[in-house]
Amino acid sequence: MQANLPNNHISKRLAKNIRRHMFERFVELLLMLAALSAVATTVAIVVILIKESLAFFNTVSIVDFLTDTQWTPLFEDAHYGIMPLVSGTLTTSAIALSVAVPIGTIGAIYLSEFASHKTREIVKPILELLIGVPTVVFGYFALLFVTPMLQKIFPELPGFNMLGPGIVMGIMIIPYISSLAEDAMRAVPMSMREGSYAMGATRFQTAIRVVTPAAISGIIAAYILAISRALGETMVVALAAGQQPNLTFNPMESAATISAYIVQVAMGDLPHGSIGYQSIFAAGLVLMLMTLTFNIIGHITRKRYRENY
Repeated sequence: MQANLPNNHISKRLAKNIRRHMFERFVELLLMLAALSAVATTVAIVVILIKESLAFFNTVSIVDFLTDTQWTPLFEDAHYGIMPLVSGTLTTSAIALSVAVPIGTIGAIYLSEFASHKTREIVKPILELLIGVPTVVFGYFALLFVTPMLQKIFPELPGFNMLGPGIVMGIMIIPYISSLAEDAMRAVPMSMREGSYAMGATRFQTAIRVVTPAAISGIIAAYILAISRALGETMVVALAAGQQPNLTFNPMESAATISAYIVQVAMGDLPHGSIGYQSIFAAGLVLMLMTLTFNIIGHITRKRYRENY
């Protein structure tokens, strides 16, 4: 009996190792399934968009779709030129980024390099709280507050325009840039700052010439997220920019965006399978390609800066 104790001890330890190994394999399987679910969802979205878009392009020429300057798929004299929706999407996104990028970057530099620990702990959660505000609230804020204020400066500004919602979209995406860019700057090793101070640089010079270039990869990632967020924004432009497709890049005029049109049709009474209903998939495919293009450009830029620094 005494001789069997070591064998029993080995058997218990072996059984414990087997159970631990099986548990680890189970956890790995769950993690892999979680990762694959995101890939599968993306693939399913792309497949549906392409499938429905091909049915649309069987009726509408892709040349007319890309070159026609009118978008009136719900009218009796239907036109399917996507350019008015593209111009509205790009204009509102450009206004939003012109507001969010400088303010968000300056905010990130302040929080990372100049703010005290107590100030950072107060300001950053308040900034991130803006992310949780429903976009419909921002839409009414643009329509009922920002636009009337702008009309005092520009009396000729109509009630529906791209300037007001573009500014509000910029305010809305500031937290994305500030939070991610600040995290990237905080990740820069303290030795780089100390080396800069040792060379006689001021805190401002260190922040601009050392920390920011070192964190440029993460900052660009924040910009990419902001661009994607601006391109896909729906409720703000649907409520405050008007829903009349208009081929213009003048922010003082009303227009419709791709995402706003998709919502307009999806909530309507168009029958499934009709050419008007299929148009939302073609518009969605264009929006996806626009977002993909900006992400590819951002990825190439990030890679180039990462190699330089």
